[in-house]
Amino acid sequence: MLKEFKEFAMRGNMIDLAVGIIIGAAFGKIVTSLVNDIIMPPIGLLLGRVDFSNLFIDLSGNHYITLAEAKEAGAATINYGLFINNVIDFLIVSFVIFLLIRQINRFKRQEEVKAPDTKECPYCITVISAKARKCPNCTADL
Repeated sequence: MLKEFKEFAMRGNMIDLAVGIIIGAAFGKIVTSLVNDIIMPPIGLLLGRVDFSNLFIDLSGNHYITLAEAKEAGAATINYGLFINNVIDFLIVSFVIFLLIRQINRFKRQEEVKAPDTKECPYCITVISAKARKCPNCTADL
């Protein structure tokens, strides 16, 4: 059983999957930083100095200035600002993955080689249809 597990774990697909997950996690952190640190501050500034990470609805009835303050007090909150950040995160990651898959598909299409329409008769060296079973010139069976 240990031998089977080793064979399973060492397959090329498993290693590729592991590498993909690690790179995906690192990419996710980069996108999260991009959204939180670069994209959202200018949007917040344009909307009147709004910090999206501090947009929340306090369900406890108390008034808290920041989300951290509300969490520290243990208040129940609806964190719609963080939700907006996560939606933007998702849209960026989705778009980048779409572009990546689109490019991969483009490369695959270029690699696909179209089957030739003609072939050479091995006996008389005449170009004939690839579907031919008999050469029309020398009448040889192909």
